Amino acid sequence: MKKLCFLLLGILLIFNLSIEAQSINGQIIDGTTGQTIPGATVYIKGTNMGTITNLDGKFSLKVPEGLSKLQITAIGYIEYTMDLNIEGFIEQTIGKIELQSDAIGIEEVKVIASFAVDRKTPITVSTIDPVYLSERMGSQEFPEILKTTPSIYATKQGGGYGDGRVNLRGFDSRNVGVLINGVPVNDMETGHVYWSNWSGLSDVTRTIQVQRGIGASKLAISSVGGTINIITKTTDMEKGGNVSYNIGNDGYSKVAFTVSTGMYENGWAVTASGAHTTGDGYVKGTNFEGWSYYFNISKRFSDKNQISFNAFGAPQWHNQRSNKRLIEDYRNSPDGIKMNWDYGYLNNEIYPGAYAYNFYHKPVISLNHYFKINENIQLNTVLYNSNGRGGGRRVYGQSLNVVDGLIDYESAIATNEASLTGSKTIIAAGNNSHNWWGLLSTLKADINKMTLTTGIDARYYKGFHFYTIEDLLGGSYFLDSRNINRDPGTPLYKGDVVNYENYGEVLWEGFFAQVEYSSTNFSSFLSGSLSNTAYRRSDYFQYTPDEGQVTDWFNFLTYSVKAGANYNITDWLNVFANGGYNLRPPYMKFVYPLYNNVLNEDVQEEKVLTFEAGLGLKTAMVKSSIYGYYTNWMDKSMTFNSGTDIANVSGLDALHKGIEFVSTINPTRKVNLGLMFSIGDWQWNGDGDATITDLNGIVTASTHVYASGIHVSDAAQTTGAVIFDWELLPRFKVGADWTYFDRVYAQFNVEYRTDPADKGIDAWKMPSYNLLDCNVRYDFNIGDFNTTLYGKVDNLFDTEYISDAQDGGNHDAATALVYYGFGRTWNLGLKVRF
Repeated sequence: MKKLCFLLLGILLIFNLSIEAQSINGQIIDGTTGQTIPGATVYIKGTNMGTITNLDGKFSLKVPEGLSKLQITAIGYIEYTMDLNIEGFIEQTIGKIELQSDAIGIEEVKVIASFAVDRKTPITVSTIDPVYLSERMGSQEFPEILKTTPSIYATKQGGGYGDGRVNLRGFDSRNVGVLINGVPVNDMETGHVYWSNWSGLSDVTRTIQVQRGIGASKLAISSVGGTINIITKTTDMEKGGNVSYNIGNDGYSKVAFTVSTGMYENGWAVTASGAHTTGDGYVKGTNFEGWSYYFNISKRFSDKNQISFNAFGAPQWHNQRSNKRLIEDYRNSPDGIKMNWDYGYLNNEIYPGAYAYNFYHKPVISLNHYFKINENIQLNTVLYNSNGRGGGRRVYGQSLNVVDGLIDYESAIATNEASLTGSKTIIAAGNNSHNWWGLLSTLKADINKMTLTTGIDARYYKGFHFYTIEDLLGGSYFLDSRNINRDPGTPLYKGDVVNYENYGEVLWEGFFAQVEYSSTNFSSFLSGSLSNTAYRRSDYFQYTPDEGQVTDWFNFLTYSVKAGANYNITDWLNVFANGGYNLRPPYMKFVYPLYNNVLNEDVQEEKVLTFEAGLGLKTAMVKSSIYGYYTNWMDKSMTFNSGTDIANVSGLDALHKGIEFVSTINPTRKVNLGLMFSIGDWQWNGDGDATITDLNGIVTASTHVYASGIHVSDAAQTTGAVIFDWELLPRFKVGADWTYFDRVYAQFNVEYRTDPADKGIDAWKMPSYNLLDCNVRYDFNIGDFNTTLYGKVDNLFDTEYISDAQDGGNHDAATALVYYGFGRTWNLGLKVRF
């Protein structure tokens, strides 16, 4: 049977490789940038004759004799049609064909976002193009689309909708800058990126660019490991739209649409998108519902002056699995790797417990002004606002019991009903809302071979943190003594604030400048930024108005400087190098580490020194790059609580270095092969010392942190991937991604390594694993409507593997707490364009 399958595949391959005598050749390029467009679909209308452009944007296509229409489509570009008149059996070259962007203002957005250009911008970069996004996204978590990128480790964590995470070169999201259209979205208090807030982002994403290392962004952002630069759709140039429907495993269902007026003669254009997603979740008790919307209205006053208003949001709720378990627990559970002990049933419905239910809506609105002052100078400005509202479920009071793997709410209700002093256990909502305003303005001036870019980055953020009562669980009221401004005997009911109420404010003022030089074969840049970050905290539970509930502003003046150069040795070979130094402020949790208004006077700025170098090769058939990097993270902010005292850790450095390789090969016009591997050596570089002080700042003790030589945890230090695409038949494409992950050390908090017995001992190294994902795509017409059928299977062989782990007391598998990754999942979708 296997021999027969290989014989049939061989016949098909030979058929697809056969040379057509009657054909046309050409090359597809971007009409604005002149860059080639790989992956564009080229076909003869009304026939099954079609092909896809190669790495260099070139194509060769069999065509019928006589009159016909050549059509070219590429995601992100306006469809192109050309009349053909072929006479005789000849090979005809039609030269370069320019495709125009289907979006208004996309080039201006790329300027704001510091979008890197291949063989020009001297940084390590991987670009996820629209074709790859459409074919591979399926129903996976948004960060997982990056898993074939070097030094990326992305998982679903507990498996809840939007609960994915991504690490880059060993750094988590607090140390990876995430930009959407050039606007930073890392939480301004903690640095985290909560992907559940962006659960609808895949519906409106146009391109993703992963800039490893110092990146191309001119802003003073948290790019220790790198930058994830997401470019969304803007306003469509042409009238039209699409509708799509997706289904998948475990009740997954998604309906989406996009409509656009196109650009009217008076310069107005409107685009709107929306989607609704529901499912039961792969893990038990993780059902969800999410909505997403996108709206853009643009007005082009002239070719030099344009404004654009955007609104994007993704309100959602989802149940979660928030606690890792022992491997033995999964083996003993009838639910196996889908086991979840973080929910129960209340009123015959799934009802999760603490940290196992999340609800949030983070709309982002922006007003963009693109002004071309003259042929050499342009000013692009974005004013944006995000008022996020939501939080997660909390259990307040006495703990809930777990019986036979389910939370026992009935016993808590019985206890509350029998109590004469109110509920002993309640369900609360831990609210973490915020108001965020920002202004980002970039002036770009081209002067001969030089480009000067300068601008300002101003932000104000206020986070609101408090508990509100959601369910008294059978009790009449609840008593809470945490608020010193309220009588502890005051009965409290649904909606009342309990436990804590504090606000965190962040004020950011930044200035940046960059000068670039570019000639035919050489380009370089030098950039710097200066910023002031100010923190202020308010606490309305632990302080009276007379004591003062609002702190003074506490400021950190920081800066960054970086430089790089690229040299194109030949048309097919280039080298580059870059380096940078970043002095960055600590996050607010280190400034006020005791969850009160007591300032940590000993907190200090972190320092990051990084270097990179790379070699690139590009031909019509092969595009390959190899990189080396060195990142030294010095004086990393670390604190831990010692009773009511605070321990400040100093002197902890982490050294991240490694090599990365990527290659894309087109052995034929119909076959595309991608290769990737990365090998990192990420270790804590030396021990640290902790000084313990009381609330009055008096030193009470000291201790030593034994970190030297221990590997950095929670990300794969060795990764690999093989990406395969084959146009098996005209307009029918199959693909497969094989990924490999090794040297993942279970997560641990290095600041707690104060026992000399742990000196030099690594956290448990998780077993390596590899996965195979497959996808198919078929483009066809339903009447005059271009239609695409997508199919995707993740983890085709249903491999069992551990994706996340927390180190245990013995640093081994028996004591580690883990999450298993998902088994086989599938997704099928249909998109119709009109």
